[in-house]
Amino acid sequence: MVARRIHGEAGFTYVGMVFFVAMLGLVGAATLKVDTLLRRAAAEEDLLGIGAEFSEALRSYAAATPRGYPTAPPTLQDLLKDPRFPGTRRHLRKIFVDPITGKSEWGIVYQGDKVGVLAVYSLSQAQPLKVANFDARFLNFENKEHLSEWKFTATGQGVSVTAPNNIAPPPGAPGTQAPLFPAPGTVPAPGAPPPAPPARPEPGAEPPAEPEAPPAPQEPEEAPEQEPPPEPEPAPAEPAPAEPPQPVER
Repeated sequence: MVARRIHGEAGFTYVGMVFFVAMLGLVGAATLKVDTLLRRAAAEEDLLGIGAEFSEALRSYAAATPRGYPTAPPTLQDLLKDPRFPGTRRHLRKIFVDPITGKSEWGIVYQGDKVGVLAVYSLSQAQPLKVANFDARFLNFENKEHLSEWKFTATGQGVSVTAPNNIAPPPGAPGTQAPLFPAPGTVPAPGAPPPAPPARPEPGAEPPAEPEAPPAPQEPEEAPEQEPPPEPEPAPAEPAPAEPPQPVER
């Protein structure tokens, strides 16, 4: 009797141990998956930061281009040391390592037959976790299927200057022209060109005629005072009746 009870308890303990090990494995797998997703999200954020560095370097190279030279660097190495200037002039600190692939190799979009670097992108074909809520520099990165479609250009890839329908772009945005006569109390956007001064009349030209002032409203004439009607003349008095003649005494 005692042996049977001990055997039943041992079987129950074995089933419980198997169930506990299975639950522990599920929890560990879920934790590992969450950790992988967190690492991947952090790597994509690093990729955006490195891409912004490439965009700024391409923009700096184009801004420092002397007249007559191409504005796109032939290779990424020209961003480390600009050969157009004497001495050392850097637009990029170093060639970064791709946080997704773990390599320093990058995809490059060239201008024409590899005559100039226009954009830099990752060689990873993985599907991005981040598909929305990008920074203003990366508006065109939304809903991409592969990380290699995140192309970083000299303008930051995705700065849209076309406003939606019936909505005017903000003042000072690229591609817009500041108003010549801004509304009173408004401050011009930073970098906007100053308003053009009014054109001066050419010598000998007749000055523009001044607009005629509108005629002053005429005051209504006062109506002439009406004289009071003449008072009616009194009717003539009726003559008194003549007395009959009295007889004369003889």
